[in-house]
Amino acid sequence: MISLVAPDVRFHRSYLAAQDEFDAAGEGTRDGDGVWVEAPDGDFAGVEFTRAELETPAGFERFVAHRRGQVDEDAPRTPGHVPCTFLWVVDDEQPDEHLGSLAIRHRLTPFLIEIGGHIGYSVRPSARGRGIATEALRLSLPLCRELGMDEVLVTCSEDNLASASVIEANGGVLEDVRHLMRRYWIDLGS
Repeated sequence: MISLVAPDVRFHRSYLAAQDEFDAAGEGTRDGDGVWVEAPDGDFAGVEFTRAELETPAGFERFVAHRRGQVDEDAPRTPGHVPCTFLWVVDDEQPDEHLGSLAIRHRLTPFLIEIGGHIGYSVRPSARGRGIATEALRLSLPLCRELGMDEVLVTCSEDNLASASVIEANGGVLEDVRHLMRRYWIDLGS
């Protein structure tokens, strides 16, 4: 069984190990994990993270606090970003092992309508092929309902058939393909 939990400092080493796996697999960007550097020009003080900073306990603690704070409507964020609930995927039998990340974006911007959707997720390469992404997406849907959503848009690259299967297994109905992205809607019911 897996769970979705709020980011926590107890995942420090496991989170970084997962990032190393993504990097080794050539997957620099990880859906569901947000970005580390929100303002490369440094004009958005307090929200920029580097790998070197995340290596330190204090830096990782600041990162976790930032991720947890993004649910707040008034939290500082890059223009165009929306309130977001960041969750980390864990195995209930290994509760300190970071398996992946999931982000629930509370509303859609024009970019999110075209490409990103309401929910982004990623599973570290060593944990793939075990149904973790399917279960993580399933667990996120009641949370979306609690946020007042009636339906959610979930997208994936046109050639990512594994992710397409995850979305379809959770009731995703393909609307179309735009910008090389499959766009699925999941009806959350009433």
